[in-house]
Amino acid sequence: MTRLLNWKALALSAFAIALLAVGGLVYAGAPGEPANVTQARLAAAAQPGQDWITHGGGWQEQRFSPLTQINDKNVGRLGLLWYDDLNTYRGVEATPLEIDGVLYNISAWDVTTAYDAVSGKKLWSYDPKIDPSFSQWICCGPVSRGVAAWHGKIIIGTLDGRLIALDAKTGKPVWTADTVLDKGQPITITGAPRIADGNVVIGNGGGDLGARGYITAWNADTGKHAWTFWIVPPQPGHLDHAASDSVAAMAQKTWAGPWWKYGGGGNDWDALAYDPTLHTVFFGTGNGSPHPHRFRSAGKGDNLFICSIVAVDAKTGRYKWHYQEIPAEEWDYDCTAPMIMATLTLNGQKRDVIMQAPKDGMFYVLDRHTGKLLSAKPYMPMNWASGVDPKTGRPILLPNAEPQIKPYLISPGSGGGHSWNPMSYSPLTGLVYIPMFEGYMVESIVPDDQFKYVLGKTTINQGYANEPELRKKLRQEAADREIGYMLAWDPVKQKEAFRIPYPHGGNGGTMVTAGNLLVEGTINKTFAIYRADNGQKLWKLPVGSVPVSGPITYEVNGKQYIAVNVGWNSAIVSKLTNPDGTPFSYAPGRLMVFALDAKGVTLPPAPPSNAVPAPPREVPDPAAVTRGEALYAQNCAICHGASAVGGVKDLRHLTKETHADFLNIVLGGEREKLGMPKFGGKLTEAQANDIHAYLIKRAQDDYQPNFMDLVKRQ
Repeated sequence: MTRLLNWKALALSAFAIALLAVGGLVYAGAPGEPANVTQARLAAAAQPGQDWITHGGGWQEQRFSPLTQINDKNVGRLGLLWYDDLNTYRGVEATPLEIDGVLYNISAWDVTTAYDAVSGKKLWSYDPKIDPSFSQWICCGPVSRGVAAWHGKIIIGTLDGRLIALDAKTGKPVWTADTVLDKGQPITITGAPRIADGNVVIGNGGGDLGARGYITAWNADTGKHAWTFWIVPPQPGHLDHAASDSVAAMAQKTWAGPWWKYGGGGNDWDALAYDPTLHTVFFGTGNGSPHPHRFRSAGKGDNLFICSIVAVDAKTGRYKWHYQEIPAEEWDYDCTAPMIMATLTLNGQKRDVIMQAPKDGMFYVLDRHTGKLLSAKPYMPMNWASGVDPKTGRPILLPNAEPQIKPYLISPGSGGGHSWNPMSYSPLTGLVYIPMFEGYMVESIVPDDQFKYVLGKTTINQGYANEPELRKKLRQEAADREIGYMLAWDPVKQKEAFRIPYPHGGNGGTMVTAGNLLVEGTINKTFAIYRADNGQKLWKLPVGSVPVSGPITYEVNGKQYIAVNVGWNSAIVSKLTNPDGTPFSYAPGRLMVFALDAKGVTLPPAPPSNAVPAPPREVPDPAAVTRGEALYAQNCAICHGASAVGGVKDLRHLTKETHADFLNIVLGGEREKLGMPKFGGKLTEAQANDIHAYLIKRAQDDYQPNFMDLVKRQ
């Protein structure tokens, strides 16, 4: 239910008429025509202006607003105007859109809702009815990061691979397109679509599970297929009859062995950008599959186009250029983090650039006309590479960086660095604002004769049973060294300007404004605003959960508002607890809207956290634990975290009732509607029992007070 400020609601007699001149073209948004985004209007929105009509605010994806009504002098007067309960405890990662007085939002399971952007009144809601079984293919929950708008339509990508265009006035479907080109692949959509030259462009996930990645484009008016670009090439002697055919031979030369049998990966599960002046779509690609290069491509070749930024023609999908950030990438350092476009002065010359700070810990600046690397520097401590060779553009690997059989600690971890949480750029300060997670991971692989590839099973860190005592020590070291902060980065000098520290990783996306405001959700379960020039805290509000998504700001009838989705997405953080040491608790997901001098709206308190439950007392069979560890890594770790730490739900903290009902939950699908997939038919009862034995052992290992001391006392 939407909560409203206890004052007389503002009336909207008609939508404001926007006049945008672009190359001699004039767009007039007619009153009463919701989401009437045209090519002229889109091309004019390099920055968002009064409305927030694209995922990144404007086509430059800077998440910088020129609005100044709310600023560093008066932000202390900011209050909660209204909020809407989203009826989920799953992650809410979406950046909303606001167009002509209407706010469009997408929540867990792709439920999409339109609101009056001032009063919070719901105008319509649409549920695409996702089959809960699709949650088995999703890392980190049934999330969506946003929607697109075009010619009176709101376009969503769904977890099961559909694109659906909704009538912006009624919420009813106008057209639907199925983007899953191979029904045998574990393909899902969690990223936000983009509009590019009249096409809607979308990537997908699945590279962790053996999918072959690709990008598709569809006519945004009709849903008709426009083009496909395959990120991983077909086997030699074959073509895909797709836009990528022109570079298939070039890419094939960078692979070895029967890679096409393993999918290859490369999936772009988030990073998309569009430059209307160049008629170019840029996309960032993901990890290879299987993860270890020796198993994926016989240890040979750069494996184009994994872990790259690729530029293609927006109308045809035809290749323009690429830059591969990590040739033969094998650490899960997806190059799928958000990208920002800007014009920077480098060595006295103005350059149109595209910038990215992916999980690998490097900040990249490329010429967006040519793909030439202009600079790349580490933005955090790391031990896999010392930097990037400016002549070759290749990372300079440190000794023993490649995955090996003996467990070792590597940084960044598979979560980064910086992942999907939106970063922002202010042309006023010249700084990029990056939500940071300085994390680590225990890495190891299995011997060649023990590797087994199974479609739908993750291949991350398959040496999960190697030297268990060493792994345990390294896990603790990784947990002890984790930190989180907001990093202000100078992309010209390639150096840190300042940082805002947090107790853990997991802080949310950022936004900046011409009012000298830096806006971010924090792991402290607050929504906070800082000075953009120096990071001084100006305002914060406890909101009961973590606003991990990207905030937006907009103006309606001369009044400025700030909106954000608040909903913890259970990022994989090793030491995340409440201040009293109990498991991290959080409120359900909510959309919140703020305004100056708003008063009278309060949030219900977040539910209290229970103490960590004591694990079962019986000591599980060591052989079952060993088998269960392997099964857990293949089936469960993608959502619940390596070594059963963190994730969607920390499985070391199961209650007595959950232990008793374990088989019904895992095999019977008892909690499928809550996002826990049914593994009946994929796992036997004996295998599920082995996983349970492993989880009991992990709970006993980490329980405080020491579990064995407790047994002895009893």
